[in-house]
Amino acid sequence: MTHTDPAAEAPRYSPQPSGPFVPGDRVQLTGPKGKMNTITLEPGKEFHTHRGAVKHDDIIGLPDGSVITNTVGIEYLALRPLLVDFVMSMPRGAAIIYPKDAAQIIAQADIFPGASVVEAGVGSGALSLWLLRAIGPTGTLSSYERRDEFADVARDNVATFFGDDPTNWTITVGDLQEQLPLTQKPGTVDRVVLDMLAPWECIGEAADAMKPGGVILCYVATVTQLSRVAEALRDTERFTNPISSETMVRGWHVEGLAVRPEHRMIGHTGFLITARKLADGAVLPELKRRPSKTDFSDEDVEIWTPGALGERNVSAKSLRKRVRAARTSADLSRSRGVDAVTPDDPRD
Repeated sequence: MTHTDPAAEAPRYSPQPSGPFVPGDRVQLTGPKGKMNTITLEPGKEFHTHRGAVKHDDIIGLPDGSVITNTVGIEYLALRPLLVDFVMSMPRGAAIIYPKDAAQIIAQADIFPGASVVEAGVGSGALSLWLLRAIGPTGTLSSYERRDEFADVARDNVATFFGDDPTNWTITVGDLQEQLPLTQKPGTVDRVVLDMLAPWECIGEAADAMKPGGVILCYVATVTQLSRVAEALRDTERFTNPISSETMVRGWHVEGLAVRPEHRMIGHTGFLITARKLADGAVLPELKRRPSKTDFSDEDVEIWTPGALGERNVSAKSLRKRVRAARTSADLSRSRGVDAVTPDDPRD
């Protein structure tokens, strides 16, 4: 079931603005202890904490990056939030793809302005935001999600950030294997990005939809998933040999001569595996010389089942709460005139 209709008109983007703050702008306020809160500016409104209030009128008209003082003299840094800030604090229906992996996905999948991109699943919409930014107003993003609740959270998060529903983005609720052949013509998709538990089940349908030379990228969490995807790509004989990697980011404390690695780092979050589609009938020389693989036993296959892979299910109560939070934020953003505070940044 497709919830949004791709319109012929140009997408209604709200690009990251610059210049003085104006009513309707989202502003990230950082307090003296580094705690972040995001508000939507409206004349006459105030943002209250247990340590005084910040008047919206004191922010309106100031340049980005200004320091303001609340009613009891506490200083706050006011900045327009970056996409990375928004992603890390937005309501979540499912676990998000971290910015470090999103950046690598954009690079390794070679997402370019004007590209036709297929994404599955949507989760909370974090990767959708990065992809929409990368393809620009001339590209198209077709997202597929099996759960209505996750699709709702993703749709509202995207609307909150852009201020509207991008017209070059569609979400189809259903199984990718069934829906992709119904919604995409063969040989028309530039890039396919799969963030799902068993992407190997969709390799054939993805190959049919892709253009020759197109890139498929799968994001998986475990080495067993990584192995299964790699062998599935090879078995089709329709892709180049897959390339696998993971990304780890370690921050550094730099203050005068006190220079050292941070005690905490973002380590393993997932593997990225990419391959490019071959022209019809093309056969890689490596594939001709590949030795035969040992057949998988039933015990081998069992370790790739959802239960063994550790699929995490969000409770119905928790998910309903997250859907309400995302819907409220999106409605406020669409109306462009109500004070909205995002959840606290989990990094604080």
